[in-house]
Amino acid sequence: MGVFASTEDPDSTGHEQVVFCQDKQSGLKAIIGIYSTALGPALGGTRFYPYASEADALHDVLELSRGMAYKNALAGLDLGGGKAVIWGDPDKDKSESLLRAYGRFVQSLGGRYYTACDVGTYVADMDVVARETSFVTGRSVEHGGAGDSSVLTAWGVFQGMRAAAEHVWGSPTLAGRRVGVAGLGKVGKHLTAHLIEDGAAVVATDVDQRAIEWVRATYPQVDVVNGAAAMVASDIDVYAPCALGGALDDDTVPVLRAKVVAGAANNQLAHAGIEKLLADRGVLYAPDYVVNAGGVIQVADEIEGFNFERAKLRATRIFDTTREILQLADAEGVPPAVAADRLAERRMADIGRLRTIHLR
Repeated sequence: MGVFASTEDPDSTGHEQVVFCQDKQSGLKAIIGIYSTALGPALGGTRFYPYASEADALHDVLELSRGMAYKNALAGLDLGGGKAVIWGDPDKDKSESLLRAYGRFVQSLGGRYYTACDVGTYVADMDVVARETSFVTGRSVEHGGAGDSSVLTAWGVFQGMRAAAEHVWGSPTLAGRRVGVAGLGKVGKHLTAHLIEDGAAVVATDVDQRAIEWVRATYPQVDVVNGAAAMVASDIDVYAPCALGGALDDDTVPVLRAKVVAGAANNQLAHAGIEKLLADRGVLYAPDYVVNAGGVIQVADEIEGFNFERAKLRATRIFDTTREILQLADAEGVPPAVAADRLAERRMADIGRLRTIHLR
């Protein structure tokens, strides 16, 4: 088992620390990225994914950890931003020894980073990781945790979507609107339920046939389309990317028919400048790290002793945060993503500087 130094220059990425972790016997290959601890220990999930290359894994963890810093800042949490990726196929490579080896690497950081669930990892996995580290959230209820964080992730996305709807159409509801949900995973399923309950018409797609079968059996009124490309070009009012990042790119934006984008996926903008392309086309983008913060709010609540109603109340405030950002964007004449960045950076700077006041 060993740790080897990052090939990335923290000055060039803005990260405080990037750690590569490897345990050959269990097959663990992981990268932990800590972007900022200005507001407190870095908190962010662990993604288990079969990346095409180590470079792809590194790129993902750098982008995701930066996003977590901004997400946690705007969620009002006293936590910094971090993320981890495990490079492998969770269906084939995941094992108790691999997860416990990963837990030991998390513990070796001495509390600078708290982990949780993400794509490819689940509550049961966090219970295993916790056998080797105390710096883990998203644990099962049986072990004193918050359980499935997708519950409040979906609730928060729904609140952000409501705020966007109010900004565009004057009423904080999706009733009568046609909403495209791309990705029917843990979050997409809960979001679909909220939308149907609110009176929206839902269009859905997923690469997993099991998810398609689930939605057809559970919500037969949902229209199923073949792929995200077909959904983007279809007649929808709201587009909700709820799978992997990069959903909004140079090919997608020109054909997007929705007036609002608000979804659960992280890093939806494929590259810098996409936010301006959306604004130029009259598409309102509710920044992903604002509206999908319900999950991190849920798992962060574990640190002080989990209370679901308290966490849900905090996640409900995503409506107010989204509304504030959209109003600020209008007032300053910038895209919402830029306004959100400014608010997050302001909080990290204002609160982070307090650490220069030394306590005896």
